[in-house]
Amino acid sequence: MTPRESLTELPTLDDDLTTEGEPEAEFNPGIASRLPAKNVAGAALFRDQEGRILLVEPNYKPTWILPGGVVEENEGPHAGCRRELAEELGLDHDPGRLLVVDWVPRHGVWRDQLQFVFDCGVLDTAAIESIKLQESELRAAHFVAPEDLGSVPLTPSLARRLGQALTALEQDTTAYTTYGRLDR
Repeated sequence: MTPRESLTELPTLDDDLTTEGEPEAEFNPGIASRLPAKNVAGAALFRDQEGRILLVEPNYKPTWILPGGVVEENEGPHAGCRRELAEELGLDHDPGRLLVVDWVPRHGVWRDQLQFVFDCGVLDTAAIESIKLQESELRAAHFVAPEDLGSVPLTPSLARRLGQALTALEQDTTAYTTYGRLDR
């Protein structure tokens, strides 16, 4: 096997954890438990064939959101987004490239969070017709033209994050933002 071939045959995450060796011991016992915790979420940017964006209307808040959600413990943002799409929309869809990483500050009872927005491409008519909403969380799904985003109930931070995602998609880039504002 050539060195190049060995690079393409990646070990599994479990293999990686095993080869890392024993977890390091805390030099100062208890320090790890005192570190701050962050929430992480993965969201999907889907479009239809007319370029409209898929937004979902949750039944637990007054504003619309991108499909996706909070990742579970020891789950990556990409995998969490995929799981949430299956749970909430009934779509078995592998999220594409990363468009935005957005840091969201603590707000009320909610911890600060890292939001990952993935390009999930264009859904064809068959995929759109196969969407089955998780009724315990979602009231409706809507396709909204980019020029009409100002007329739907989005939080200002999501509107900014979505704008950054559309720019990253158009420019074939990835953006790091703070509360939807481009960080430079």
